[in-house]
Amino acid sequence: MRIRFLLALLMLCIGSIASAQNLEKGKEINATCAGCHGEFGQGGSRGEYPRLGGLGVKYLESQLKAFRARTRINIPMYPYTQERELPDEDIRDVAAYLASIELPTKWPVFKDSDDALTRLTMTERVMIIPRVPGNLANGEAIYQKQCHTCHGKTGMGRGMFPMLVGQYTSYLKRQMDKYVKGERPHDEEAIGGVLNKLKEEDMQDILAYITTLQEQQ
Repeated sequence: MRIRFLLALLMLCIGSIASAQNLEKGKEINATCAGCHGEFGQGGSRGEYPRLGGLGVKYLESQLKAFRARTRINIPMYPYTQERELPDEDIRDVAAYLASIELPTKWPVFKDSDDALTRLTMTERVMIIPRVPGNLANGEAIYQKQCHTCHGKTGMGRGMFPMLVGQYTSYLKRQMDKYVKGERPHDEEAIGGVLNKLKEEDMQDILAYITTLQEQQ
């Protein structure tokens, strides 16, 4: 009972943070982002552009500011994140809007009264990441030992650390490689070497395991 109460309180706090921002303005700002990341923040091009919808507010804010400061290298993002284009208040608004988006992992059940546009919109919001090969038992063991502290037992993320479940596998692998090569700084320096200790097949097993977690959402 206590755990349920704490979870309910946490969700209430998150909702309060989102409601404090201007979600309508965030939606307007997202129209620019949608060119690459999709209207609902679902990403695109099979992971060339990552999913943003449903990611945590703190994570989204921190990454947009990291692009601006160029501590996270991504040349295409520079012009969009400069303060004259995206001041701090706009960052908070668009982050709150994107965090509020829910992308279901199951195909919708339509009503007879749903018109074609409604059905198309509902379908476009569905986010199902295909399973990838790997040793699920090994992936689960490594994930729950090395990754869950920051990213959560079910991959939903925590605070400054992003949700992994429901993200494009190709994008996650690309970011893992960047961390290993030192091309992207880890969000928490104290644990930045976790991936460097893993074998290539271990990382593949983790990715395979993460694709099974979306069914628990």
